[in-house]
Amino acid sequence: MAHFSEKMPWEDLKPYNVKYIENPTQEELREITLKHVPAALLSAYNNIDRITKRKARMQKNTYIIAPLSDAGLYSVKVIEPDRARKILDIQREYIEKQGELIEIDGYYGIGDKAVAIQCFYTKEGANVAGMQQVLAFPRERVEPPERLKEPFRPQFRLVMTPGLELPDMPDRMAIIVDLEHWTTYVINSDYFGESKKGILRMFNEFVYQRGGLVLHAGAKVVKLGNERWAVAIMGLSGTGKTTTTFSKQGELTQPIQDDMIALWPDGSYSVTENGCFAKTFGLKPETEPVIYKGTIDPKAWVENVYMNEDGTYDFSKQVLTPEEVKRWREIFIVTGADPKNVDDYIAGKVKAEDVVN
Repeated sequence: MAHFSEKMPWEDLKPYNVKYIENPTQEELREITLKHVPAALLSAYNNIDRITKRKARMQKNTYIIAPLSDAGLYSVKVIEPDRARKILDIQREYIEKQGELIEIDGYYGIGDKAVAIQCFYTKEGANVAGMQQVLAFPRERVEPPERLKEPFRPQFRLVMTPGLELPDMPDRMAIIVDLEHWTTYVINSDYFGESKKGILRMFNEFVYQRGGLVLHAGAKVVKLGNERWAVAIMGLSGTGKTTTTFSKQGELTQPIQDDMIALWPDGSYSVTENGCFAKTFGLKPETEPVIYKGTIDPKAWVENVYMNEDGTYDFSKQVLTPEEVKRWREIFIVTGADPKNVDDYIAGKVKAEDVVN
């Protein structure tokens, strides 16, 4: 049996004995998604709406590889190296049994502070690969022509296997972070946020080690007369960073960055992602026209938005009627709902107000 590799990402460019689907196009990723990803729906806008089993990031299931004596150094749990190795050997065995990995290469940031990232996904995570590819700057944007001829050399790596369950772990899942080797392993989560955060978590450590600070902030340029101001919009998740970043102030507003920026010791700052990962609940063209247009664009990737019978989105849907649940019964079940609970609700044996606070 092959064992978990403890090499740096740039030292072992192909760490698994599989066929690599290297940097497929967005259209190819859509095709793989519709063929291999459960609960992936084609909308009336011709984009894909993936209904996920995990609806959020799972901090309680996130572990840093470190001795238990170092637990106080981190905001999440630690996992002893020997235990982590056993779990990651299980993941390796699963990957090599699947026989194929989607490989996404790119950069977070541009210019001299860009960081090379590489993400691997089994096919049931093809939609996540598509989303992550959108958020990464392509090699062509960062590397000179002569370097493009050489193999890609990543600083960070993320490995995601949404279909692998871990019976011996809480919730049968784990996000294992190997900061020493700049690699994050996501097991049994199908939520895109684990991929995005997996990269940004390592980026935080990378910048901190170099005397910088990562800010949870969007960035934009605001033009006033002959002056152009770079503005950072800081805030916790769900407090309006994206809305404010893409709204207009002054004579002209140009969004630069949606989520995180790095502040460096020399006073400069650099961006991370090339794109936007926005919350859509309550989304309206009148209040957030840029985000709304982006969400219904055929090239968009969408997660967990309620789809009407005609394939359009309802961004304000809250409680579903028994008829609506009946229409999407198989989606509920394939994403983890108890079939009996679903059928009881459809039959009127259970009312929404009895189970929803």
